Amino acid sequence: MAHTRISARYLITRVFDAGSFVSWDATPVDVAPDPRYRAELDTATTTSGVDESVLTGTALLGGRRVAVIACEFSFLAGSIGVAAAERITAAIERATTEGLPLLASPTSGGTRMQEGTVAFVQMVKIAAAVAAHKAAHLPYLVYLRDPTTGGVFASWGSLGHVTIAEPGALVGFLGPRVYRALYGTDFPAGVQTSENLYGKGVIDGVASVEQLRDLVDRALHVLVDPADDLDPAADSADTPEIPDAPAWQSVLVSRHDDRPGVREVVRHATSTRVPLSGTGQGEADSTVLLSLTRFDGQPCVLFGQDRAGQSALTTMGPGALREARRGMRMAAELRLPLVLVIDTLGAALSQEAEERGMAPEIARCISDLVTLDTPTVSVLLGQGTGGGALALLPADRVLAARNGWLAPLPPEGASAIVHRDTAHAPQMASAQGIRSIDLLRDGVVDVVVPELPDAALEPVEFSRRIGSAIARELAALRQLPAGDRLDARLTRYRTLGLPSR
Repeated sequence: MAHTRISARYLITRVFDAGSFVSWDATPVDVAPDPRYRAELDTATTTSGVDESVLTGTALLGGRRVAVIACEFSFLAGSIGVAAAERITAAIERATTEGLPLLASPTSGGTRMQEGTVAFVQMVKIAAAVAAHKAAHLPYLVYLRDPTTGGVFASWGSLGHVTIAEPGALVGFLGPRVYRALYGTDFPAGVQTSENLYGKGVIDGVASVEQLRDLVDRALHVLVDPADDLDPAADSADTPEIPDAPAWQSVLVSRHDDRPGVREVVRHATSTRVPLSGTGQGEADSTVLLSLTRFDGQPCVLFGQDRAGQSALTTMGPGALREARRGMRMAAELRLPLVLVIDTLGAALSQEAEERGMAPEIARCISDLVTLDTPTVSVLLGQGTGGGALALLPADRVLAARNGWLAPLPPEGASAIVHRDTAHAPQMASAQGIRSIDLLRDGVVDVVVPELPDAALEPVEFSRRIGSAIARELAALRQLPAGDRLDARLTRYRTLGLPSR
């Protein structure tokens, strides 16, 4: 059964408020002196009903004004020549000038071969316009339709803050027909599909055009709608006293299989969420979670270590930290707060992890996070082992669950170094000051969130308590001047551990 391609007009009518689309398109630039090419353009206009391979304009989504760029495959296979590129670039520039979020939806075979190299080079100016739009801290969302290949996928089709693709779409760099002609064999089946690229961490998801309206609406609710009013002091006075329990008890409690993790916090304590996937560069790690979300009406980028995806044989690899750095870049570009959840057995210890740059990625995460120019909140939710935990720690505010802990090694590892056995792990846990109340005393942590008495016994209530604590910190940080907030963060970590004067 032949695939039915989604037209530009159908996309616009399905995603945006009825009757709200206003075209920005002027008569295309005339770049066809060759009569044969002019005849092709005229035929394409007649058969497709549009005057170029792309439509641009503005429309409303839930009352919000959004810029839209949508390719039309029925016009010369959606190919991009000088006129189409000029239309796209002008629309991006107008969206930037007017401060609008932008949804771009390519479907294209790539460069228009009738115009040759000059058409090919047009991708540079489109990419430059997208970069300027993002530098203005404006959202750029991409919906890839079947097919999206060539220079389009290798430029403006791959620069989205969030990138979703149509189910079953052909998405890839080199089109299968060209590959067959060049190499005399078919491209491996199943590689250039939206589902495969999603699984490999190249794009964020797969959704039908009927699902796209809700997805874009949720994304914009996080990306552009203002934060709800929230009193940062609300309920904070009701925090019960944290009991002085042994450190080893916290270690054991934090390792319970039924302890709630970041997924439970997202499920029970957020109102809006748009899950993202991978680094965007071909890496996806099952031990972490990346999402756009809201806690009690406070929008943020959320990155968390997912205890559900971890085991003794499956630990956090370098790709997970590259995904964390993607979250940091996104938060900075969109001027959104960043929330990080620490809950890790530790970073992977393997030949593969070493060769893929585990230690350098930890270093980059620490340096990027401590200097990030946006509000940051870190949450020590459970286990906080080693460099994989430290990579997500240096935020403006650090919260810890009562039984959360932070240590350079698991207590058994510290015992092996000091005592040449693991039997002294409880003593090492106590001596190293790894408990939440020790971290609070030493200035590593700002707030301890209660467990009454164990998060595993109250997963929903605990998750909501964590979410409310995050929201209060985000609301408080929003009220601080950016320069003062960053100065305070740097001063904190510059003086941490030094004797008081």
